Amino acid sequence: MSMISEIFEQPDRLDDLLSTQRSNVDDIAKAIRSHDLRFVYLAARGTSDNAGRYANYLWGAHNGIPVALATPSLFTYYQKPPTINNALVVGISQSGKSPDIVSVVEEGKRQGNLTLAITNAPDSPLARSADFVLDICAGPELAVAATKTYTAELMSIGMLSAALTGQDQHWGELEQVSDWLRETLKLDDFVSQSAPRYRYMQECAVVGRGFNYSTTFEWALKLKELTYVGAEPYSSADFMHGPIAMVAEGFPVMSVLPTGDLYTSMMELMHRLKDDLLAELIIISNSSEALSLARTPLRIPENIPEWLSPMVCIVPAQLFAYHLTLAKGFDTHQPRSISKVTETH
Repeated sequence: MSMISEIFEQPDRLDDLLSTQRSNVDDIAKAIRSHDLRFVYLAARGTSDNAGRYANYLWGAHNGIPVALATPSLFTYYQKPPTINNALVVGISQSGKSPDIVSVVEEGKRQGNLTLAITNAPDSPLARSADFVLDICAGPELAVAATKTYTAELMSIGMLSAALTGQDQHWGELEQVSDWLRETLKLDDFVSQSAPRYRYMQECAVVGRGFNYSTTFEWALKLKELTYVGAEPYSSADFMHGPIAMVAEGFPVMSVLPTGDLYTSMMELMHRLKDDLLAELIIISNSSEALSLARTPLRIPENIPEWLSPMVCIVPAQLFAYHLTLAKGFDTHQPRSISKVTETH
């Protein structure tokens, strides 16, 4: 099994997750509603940390739940965990083996909080430490760079949000995600032809905001892991506060720009980058207006609700990173210096 095959597996894996875990998610949501929870305390690393960024926006926007991202070093090296009251303590980890993430969930439970593990390993140390386990059902992922486990984590987060809102509309929209992914995967030939243009790229900026702040970080991470490019992720607002100064003619800027509440402000930045600074834009969008500004336009299907767009937008980014890796002559399955499971403390 190769990385590209795992990318193409994603629609089927998300269908499996929806069909097998909905009743479990409903039970988790029921338990959450039965507790006087004030916030979510979330621990994750790497790709799973990017999924946590999605939870930060989604659970805040749709469920009114503040999300605080944990600082695991306080639990391990400093041995000074903060006081956690009336929280849902969540650990997200594909392997469930990272000791620092496990330590946050264990301590959260010791302090009397409800705990949840979101993982691809339901028999892992993380799963055993939690009150509830949400199995992301991604199946074995052999490529070092995570792809299907990431979208499965996003879907799990989306399912829990839908269960907490109790709105059938949200479940109906979630059921469309796999079809949107299948349509987006048709970009593969175009991306394979476009990526070699960037084979000598050494640095770039990746810009997004809102729900797709997570996509920005995950795209940059895939580029770093696989192509060894210095890809820096930014909120479009943060990008305006200094980093935009590095943009000169031809500088590659990758943007995640679906339609939604942030579309207009993002378009203002894109026009400045293209028209004033002469940047080279690679844009993921479902808007023809936005795609017309790009040297490399990556179109996703129309009519995707903004809250679900991160599950779709990441697919062109995965394809881009994969084909750029091939163009640079690197190993897509086993990048240098990293392993599939990283057990940080």
